[in-house]
Amino acid sequence: MSQTLTEIAQKLVKATKEDGKKFRKTQLLYAFNGTGKTRLSREFKEKVDPKDERTEESKIKVMYYNAYTEDLFNWDNDLQTDTNRKLIVAPNGFTELALSFLKDENQDGNIMTNFQKYTNRYITPNINEDFTEIAFDYLGGGNDSDTNIKISKGEESNFIWCVFYSLIEQVIKILNEPADERSTDMFNELEYLFIDDPVSSLDDNHLIDLAVDLAKLIKNAKPTNIKFIVSTHNPLFYNVLYNELNREKNTGRYRLQKLNDGTYLLDDSNDSPFSYHIFLLDELNAAANTRNIHKYHFNLLRNVLEKTSTYLGFSHWEDLIPMYVNTDDVPKAVRLINLYSHSKHSGDEMGVIQEIEKDMFIKVFKSLLIKHNFKLQINENLELRVQPETPQLQDATV
Repeated sequence: MSQTLTEIAQKLVKATKEDGKKFRKTQLLYAFNGTGKTRLSREFKEKVDPKDERTEESKIKVMYYNAYTEDLFNWDNDLQTDTNRKLIVAPNGFTELALSFLKDENQDGNIMTNFQKYTNRYITPNINEDFTEIAFDYLGGGNDSDTNIKISKGEESNFIWCVFYSLIEQVIKILNEPADERSTDMFNELEYLFIDDPVSSLDDNHLIDLAVDLAKLIKNAKPTNIKFIVSTHNPLFYNVLYNELNREKNTGRYRLQKLNDGTYLLDDSNDSPFSYHIFLLDELNAAANTRNIHKYHFNLLRNVLEKTSTYLGFSHWEDLIPMYVNTDDVPKAVRLINLYSHSKHSGDEMGVIQEIEKDMFIKVFKSLLIKHNFKLQINENLELRVQPETPQLQDATV
């Protein structure tokens, strides 16, 4: 049954309440980009700790990491002299509390250690005394060093995640102590940590490291009452977390899907490990059969093409395209998939697709299914605006 995000948030909260049947300390959610994971984290926070019920004496009940967390950090690029570049932390209730806590707990070194682990050991963050500004140096040694550098967007995202990770790492450490021995009581009522996609800019090796570290942190929180909700669009991150927590009987696994009418489905996933590729093909097939194709579907199609090319021994996914479309359409198909799979903004992901572009998507995807004998039901009545010349297919099976 489809639900609103508010209803799904309530379902996730309910799943963490011990009722004699199930108690889910950790809940893993998989969803494509643009589905609504970030909005779900906000709805969840309102369910647990509504704004209109908070007072000055209220203690923290839920903490979350999502796109809004990254928005609290902005660059001062020193446009006047182009030398004193630094990352500025926007002041609000959360950052003032969190950074003050990190400062009191002397966590600047831990933040640096985590950041260098997931990025580059030569990039050194320099956090000011008030934890409100961060400058970065590249210390490669000798001539290969520079100060006050502007780090990449991916490195910036990793640094912000490491600030949050160091925060929750220290919070859990404190909450694992007896209440009368804790250095602070500000987290005594903390119940939930909602973590949305901390892996957007990590390579596979660092992504695996992060998943293993996060799973270890979740296990270390066992003596506390904290529950975790982790959502992601990355199947590798999902699978590693699943496998690391597989022995934890109180771990829930879900797929979040957005329907055409704006409602959502939150399905329990019992896959072990998560059958991402089957789910991906089903999603693409549904889009092709209904012509409800968006830009992000081209990104998913490229994902399938890359894995298929690797399996068949091709150097590049583009080498597969001549198998699926006629010669004249090959450059058009490659250019279209490249263009839309490089979209960086969620607004672009849901942009309008022209009918002729949908035709090209359908040509490539349907031929891929036929060529490699994927067992999916193809809509034989689906008509293209421009009927393609059927490419000559050779025998191959995936």
